[in-house]
Amino acid sequence: MEIIEDGLLLRPWRAEDADAVHRACQDPDIQRWTTVPRPYRPEHAVDFVTGSSPAAWANGSGAEFAVCDAATGELLASCGLVSIDPGLGSAEIGYWTAPWARGRGVAVRATRAIARWAFDVAKLRRLIWQAEIGNHASRLVALRAGFRIEGELRLAQPAVGGRREGWLGSLLPGEVPAPDEPGPAGPDTLAARRAAVFGRPQPVLFATSGTTELRLRPMEERDLDAVVATCQDEQTVRWTTVPHPYHREHAEGFLRDVTQAAWARGTGASYAVADPDGRYVASIDLRISPSDPLVADVGFMTAPSARGRGYLPAALTALCAWGFTTLGLARIEWRANVGNTASRRAAEKAGFVVEGTLRGGVQHRAERQDVWVGALLPEDLA
Repeated sequence: MEIIEDGLLLRPWRAEDADAVHRACQDPDIQRWTTVPRPYRPEHAVDFVTGSSPAAWANGSGAEFAVCDAATGELLASCGLVSIDPGLGSAEIGYWTAPWARGRGVAVRATRAIARWAFDVAKLRRLIWQAEIGNHASRLVALRAGFRIEGELRLAQPAVGGRREGWLGSLLPGEVPAPDEPGPAGPDTLAARRAAVFGRPQPVLFATSGTTELRLRPMEERDLDAVVATCQDEQTVRWTTVPHPYHREHAEGFLRDVTQAAWARGTGASYAVADPDGRYVASIDLRISPSDPLVADVGFMTAPSARGRGYLPAALTALCAWGFTTLGLARIEWRANVGNTASRRAAEKAGFVVEGTLRGGVQHRAERQDVWVGALLPEDLA
C-alpha cells in the first residue's frame, strides 16, 4: 500500500527504517508529546517497524505509514491511523515529524493524504485527533488538515509529567482541503501566530517603576505563601472574587488549574510580579475573550506590603504592550467594582480610559454589584 501525494511517499514501515526511527525518537519534543518509550532504545524502533506496525496492518486495527520524500526516499515523519473501528467507521490519527524535516509542512501534507485515503479507499466515516493541551504544534497541524477542534477530555494515557487534559477534534468526509489549498490556520493567520507564542515557554517580561526594575515571570510554587497572605487580606477579599476564607490548597489549585492551564490552552497569560530580589509583590492576568480573539481583559492584585509604590501601573503597561505586539490584540478591557479606587488609579495610570458603569454588572459575594469598565487600545500606549 503506497500513497504518493504533494511531494510525499507514504508506505508501510520496513525493517531498514529502524535506524532512522530510533534517531528521530531521541528528539525531546517527540518524547514530550507522544507516548513513545522513554528512553527510546534501538530495540523499540525495531519492534515498531517489524512488529507492532505490521501486526496492526494485518489485524485491521491500524494503518501506520512511513512518510518519505517522494524524490529521495528520505524518512521525514510518521503518520497513520490507530484504533480503527470498522463497525463505527472511525479511527484516530497520530503523527510525528523528524527534527530534520520540520518547518516544511510535512505533517500537514501527510495528514491530508492519509485522511483522503481513509475516506475514499478505507471507507471510514470519521477521523479523530487528540493531543495533550499545550501541544500547539500538533493542534496547528490538525487545524490545517481540516479538523474541527471540538473540546477537551481527560486523557486515558497522559504523558509522564504532562497534563491529563487533552484537546479533541474530528474530521468527516468532504472536509479535507485539497493539496494546493492553504486551508484554515495558514501561516499568516491569528491561529498560527498564537500557536507560535503559546507553543513556547512563557516569556519573562520587564517593567520599571521609578528606579525599581520589576520582573513579570510565570508563577512558581515559591510564590504561594505570599499569594495566600495577599488573598487573606481584607482589601483583596473586599474587591476580588478570591475564595473566602482562602487556604493553601486554593493557591495550589490556582497555580495548576488557572495560571499553568491558561498558557497550555493558549487562552491567556498569568504572571507573578517580582521585585529585584525575586520576591512576589503582585499577580496580574491577561485573559483572551472566548467570543472575540482580538479582545482580552486584565485582572490584578497587589501584596499588602507592596501597595502604593506604582508597581501595578508599570506591570500593566508591560503586559498590555506584550499583548498588543505579540498576541495581536486590538483591545484590552479592565473592570472593577465601583468604589475600588486603587484599581481604577492603577488602570488609568497605565493608560486605560474609563468608559462607563455597568449597573449590576457582576455577581460579587452573592450580590449584584455595579462595575466600572474601561479599555486600552494600542494607540493609547503609544
